[in-house]
Amino acid sequence: PSRILLLTFTNRAAREMLERAGQLVPNLDGIHSGTFHHVCARFLRRYGSCLGYKLDFTILDEDDQKKLMGQCIKDHVKNAKEFPKKELLLKIVSDAANRERDLEREILSYQTKMALDPAPVLAVCRAYQAKKKELGAMDFDDLLVNGYRLLVENEQVRTFLQEHFLHVLVDEYQDTNTLQAKFTDLIAARHRNI
Repeated sequence: PSRILLLTFTNRAAREMLERAGQLVPNLDGIHSGTFHHVCARFLRRYGSCLGYKLDFTILDEDDQKKLMGQCIKDHVKNAKEFPKKELLLKIVSDAANRERDLEREILSYQTKMALDPAPVLAVCRAYQAKKKELGAMDFDDLLVNGYRLLVENEQVRTFLQEHFLHVLVDEYQDTNTLQAKFTDLIAARHRNI
């Protein structure tokens, strides 16, 4: 069981997946399971120093993200009432992370949907990212991005995890985004048992 990795999207689905596995295998001691975010957080808590993070980094929830983005808007924008809402800016940052796109390119794709002045939006979004790094914090998207980066950039960690996990099971695999699929493919590259 300790050489099996179970991945899913929600905590509820993770519990259900573990229950189903428990019906097939009587002893699940040591099995690695959880959401993509949870598993990436576990890897980063163990090996995140390879990326320059302290192992006790903070994970920002939705409210924390809104507060931090609100502060970045306040620090960089004179008339915040006419500026895009923090929720929209957080969506842009999230979409860029999950699509593995440059922030500037993502902002330009939003500009075609609505009137955005890209320069100040980019400045605020970059300030948000810099502030997270300064605080030693990651949001949920950072967990995925940095979990994948950890595998790509650190050969020793990648090799250890690829060798360790004989089987990677993903609940509702067809729902993975590009980043999640690349993470799964990379971690399963040694044994090819997805």
